[in-house]
This record gives sequence, structure tokens and C-alpha cells, in this order.
Amino acid sequence: MQVAELIEKDLILIGATAIEDKLQEGVPDCIETLSRAGIKIWVLTGDKMETAINIAYACNLLNNEMKQFIISSETDAIREVEERGDQVEIARFIKEEVKKQLKKCLDEAQQYFHSVSGPKLALIIDGKCLMYALDPSLRIMLLNLSLNCSSVVCCRVSPLQKAQVTSLVKKGARKITLSIGDGANDVSMIQAAHIGVGISGLEGMQAVMASDFAIAQFRFLKDLLLVHGRWSYIRLCKVVTYFFYKNLTFTLTQFWFTFYTGFSGQRFYDDWFQSLYNVIFTALPVIIVGLFDKDVSSSLSKRYPELYKEGIKNMFFKWRVVAIWAFFAVYQSLVFYYFVTVSSSTSQGSSGKMFGLWDVSTMAFTCVVVTVNLRLLMICNSITRWHYISVGGSIVAWFLFIFLYSGIMTPYDRQENIFWVIYVLMSTFYFYITLLLVPVAALLGDFLYLGVQRWFFPYDYQIVQEIHKDEADDSGRTDLLGIDNQLTPDEARSYALSQLPRELSKHTGFAFDSPGYESFFASQLGVYAPQKAWDVARRASMRSKPKPKPNKIN
Repeated sequence: MQVAELIEKDLILIGATAIEDKLQEGVPDCIETLSRAGIKIWVLTGDKMETAINIAYACNLLNNEMKQFIISSETDAIREVEERGDQVEIARFIKEEVKKQLKKCLDEAQQYFHSVSGPKLALIIDGKCLMYALDPSLRIMLLNLSLNCSSVVCCRVSPLQKAQVTSLVKKGARKITLSIGDGANDVSMIQAAHIGVGISGLEGMQAVMASDFAIAQFRFLKDLLLVHGRWSYIRLCKVVTYFFYKNLTFTLTQFWFTFYTGFSGQRFYDDWFQSLYNVIFTALPVIIVGLFDKDVSSSLSKRYPELYKEGIKNMFFKWRVVAIWAFFAVYQSLVFYYFVTVSSSTSQGSSGKMFGLWDVSTMAFTCVVVTVNLRLLMICNSITRWHYISVGGSIVAWFLFIFLYSGIMTPYDRQENIFWVIYVLMSTFYFYITLLLVPVAALLGDFLYLGVQRWFFPYDYQIVQEIHKDEADDSGRTDLLGIDNQLTPDEARSYALSQLPRELSKHTGFAFDSPGYESFFASQLGVYAPQKAWDVARRASMRSKPKPKPNKIN
């Protein structure tokens, strides 16, 4: 600074250049949508406070209606202490100032928080103050204040401080954290969060290499979270709870049998039935649900970002949901065991012999396989041909197996209990009546519960389904991108450019949008893409280079 004061004196300014750090396309809309989804967004940047605030305003993270708490080291009192040069005194003074500011802001935030019509709150803090606010004696106050604010902006922070703030929320508040960055200075923050997302841009690939997911632009975070993330959460909840249900139903059926055997260890099902139940007879349908099930389309997921709050509240994987599945598993196991055992006590085969243990267990197992596979279709929001193929194929696989297993006997068989059992059962009228009535009786409770729940206590996604039940599903590219007739000029231009061949478009999709000739190429291909100012200016400034004249040979 002293050298600059000596040199930069009595200079004449001839001209100045400015570089605009342009936001990516769609960032403000993406941040606003994520905020509506109940996601709290923190900005951790190395820019100075004025730049960070302007960026926060540009991406709708801050607005004039918010009450802003600014904790800055650029105050007259701190400057006066720093001029003395005593590092111990500077550290003590700044820490006390930060403590006072935190306490003052926290008390004021509590008043706004308890008021009904209070404004939204925002916290802005610079790196020097953040260094002291992260002290063990102050970090609780910082965390409480931050959690009461809708937006948090930390400016002039180092890569280590980014990781410390992320860890503070992750461990102190026990919240699920996601970090997104595009440069090497974001690597520690990405690794400190539960989920790391890297943007592949002009800043290099370090963030992408250290992340869990990589995207080309920030706006794609909306699709990653609100569409694919929410679908994955719902699918995972269904897969886990269904596995719990079908195994509990199958196991309890054998458990009721032990009361009539004096807990002697006599098995109710054949060993091969138990071994192949999860491997073949009920495996494929739940995999199909985990891959293809979706409650609402991608365009509706982005149109109603509030649906994401169901996942934040853990609506589909709480103890109440597990208890309901367990209740119906107990109910169905009772139906399988007692309905089959009581009804078969007086039944006879075509030869006049009474049904034995293996006849009854095979009949009960057949009902279990049919019922649990049909129950899976009742929890699906979208049923495709793959659902029908998997469910029907699992049931058919059971019948093919039992036909072969009970119809073939070799000298190496361990026992002859199952031999010809299915053929004896299928020769009786009792088999077909039981196969029809038992699944109906077992699924009747589930059917009534699902009907009452959807009619009187619907989830948010079920309300959206009812609103748009007459609309066609978005199977085309246009609907997947959420394109409709109400596009802004920027959105229309973006969609038009996305239709251009990749090798002709200069639009890279990286972190910074570079000027190019998109409008020119679009006009050549008959696609309407409104021009931007830089297209016209750059084409006007470009001079066509004269072609070199060929040398004449004398």
C-alpha cells in the first residue's frame, strides 16, 4: 500500500475497462424455486461484501423487504484498533464486537420470529468476523441466528471457512447439507457436506472430481433435486417399506403355525419355498417400482416445488407409515394362515384323502405370492407394461417352479413331501375358490385404507394428481423441459438454442456464458432465437480477413 501511494500520484486516466462477472442463465429462477421448496440457501463466497450483496440481489436471495443483519469488520472502531498494530488487542476487540453484534441480532431476530407479520431475515457476515464467530464460545449463537434467517451470505471467506460453516450446519443443526461449487476453492466445502455437487465450467474440474454429482449449469440443480431427487426418495421409501411388509407377512404366517406345533421347530413351508421367495417370486416387481415409479411428471414437480417439502418432513418413511405397513402385514398373515387351514380341514383330494400339511402350506404360499405381488400394484402411482410383466412373470414363475418341483422326483431327493402336491390341489374346486377369495379378503383392508386416506387425508402430490388428472403425461421433450406458451424471451431463446446441433452452437453450458453466433445459426436453420446485444456488436466488429493471393509463377 505504501508503494502504491508513492507511484500512483498525479496520474492521468486515459481509459478504464470492466469485466462483468455474469451470472449463469436461470440462476435467479432456480434459487427462487428452491426457496419455495423449503430449501435454505447459503452463499459462501470469496468476493467482497458489496459484490456478494449485489450477487445475492441478482439471484433473488435478498430483496428490499428483508431485514438484513450485517456483521462486518469494516467499522470505524475496528479500524481504529487495527491502526495501533497490537495483534492481541485486535483479536480481543474484534471478538467482543462480534459477540455483541451476534447477541444484538439474535435478540432482534427472536422478536421478528415470534411476530406473525414479521419480515424475512437475512444474515450477511464477512470472513474476518466469521473467523471469530466460529469460535467454540460463539458458534452456538451464530448457528441459532443463521437458522432463524431465510438467507445467509458469507463473504470474503477462505476455503477452510467454507468447510467449517458447512460442518457447523451439518453437525450442529443436524441438517442434511448440499454444497455446490465450480472451482478448486470449493473442494473442501463439497467434501464436508452430505452431498457434493460440482459444476463443470471454466474454473476447472477439481470440484467435479471431488463431488457426488456433476452438472453443467447451476439451473440444473432444480431438476436434480425437485425431480430426480424427489422421485428417488419416494421410490426408496416404497422399496424399503414393501420389503419390510412382504417379509413380515411371509414370516408371520409361519409364526402362527408354531402355536399349533408346540414350538417344536416343525417348518410350515418347504425349504425351497423359503429360499426362492425373495430371490425369484417377489424380487423383480419391487425393482421395477424402484426404477420407474413416479407420482407426478417432471414439469409438475417443478411447477409445484412445495411438493419437495414432503421429503424434508420425511412424510413417507416415518414410524407411523412403518406401523401401518406392519399392521396390514399382521392382518394378511392371519388371513393366509387361518383362512386356508380352517377351510382345508374338511377338504379332500380327488382320491378322497384329506389335505395334509404340505397341501395346506403350498396353498397358503400360493396365496402369499399372488397377494404380495398384487399389493405392489396398489402402491404404484404410474403403472407401465413393465409392472404388468414383472408382477405377472413373478406369479407365473411360481407356478412353473411348483409344477416342476412337485412333478419330478429323483433318488437324491431329501424328502417326498411335496411330490404331486400342486396337481392334487389343482384337481379340486377348493383350490380355485381359495385362490380367488383369500387375496381379495387380504387386500380388502388395504384397499379401504388407501381409499379413505386419499379421499379424506390426501398427500400434497395426490392433490396435484387430482388437479391434473385429465392432462396428458409429459412424454415429449417439450414437456420434460417445462416449455409452454408463457415463455419469457430469455427462456424462448434458451429453448430454441437447445434445439440447435451441438457442433454449430457456441453455447458451451459451462460456468460462464460466452458470446457467440447462436442467433445467426438459428436463423440459418429456420429456428427463431431473439438476438442479444453482444451478437450484433461482435459480428459488426469482426472483419473478414482477406484471403491470401496465390503466388504467381513467372
